[in-house]
Amino acid sequence: MASIFISLGSNIQPEHYLWQGLNELAQAFGALTLSSVYESEAVGFDGGNFLNMVVGAETSLPIAEVVSLFKTIERAHGRLATSQKFSSRTLDIDLLLYDDLVCQDPVELPRAEITENAFVLQPLAEIAPTRIHPILGTDYQSLWHAYNKPQRLWTVELDWPPHTAH
Repeated sequence: MASIFISLGSNIQPEHYLWQGLNELAQAFGALTLSSVYESEAVGFDGGNFLNMVVGAETSLPIAEVVSLFKTIERAHGRLATSQKFSSRTLDIDLLLYDDLVCQDPVELPRAEITENAFVLQPLAEIAPTRIHPILGTDYQSLWHAYNKPQRLWTVELDWPPHTAH
């Protein structure tokens, strides 16, 4: 089984779509480890605030199947395949880590957004503080403490059952 970490975000009916995404991920992977939910302003475009979180899970699926599953879930919940990178979205699901694998195909791992965006790094550091970034060789808690880009985040409640411990 591989340990995977997943970024989940939405800025169109975000509570509804995060809830739907979590339901789909729980159905696919079973037990989930959930970060807090963080609200932040849109980055890179004018749009409504996003809700973001990171989810940990275990899987026996190969990377390509995990990524394909995420795209299927996004499309089932209103995400258009033609959506621009910097645009509002119902559901955005990205594979951040698959064990300690470093690759470019079928996706870039570890995902670059981990160190670029507070809304990815802070929740990842929350649920995997001592896990080591496979390229940088530094744990996520240390990377978060060293993060110095001007991105504001604040936690919000998302009452999603079955809620697992943070």
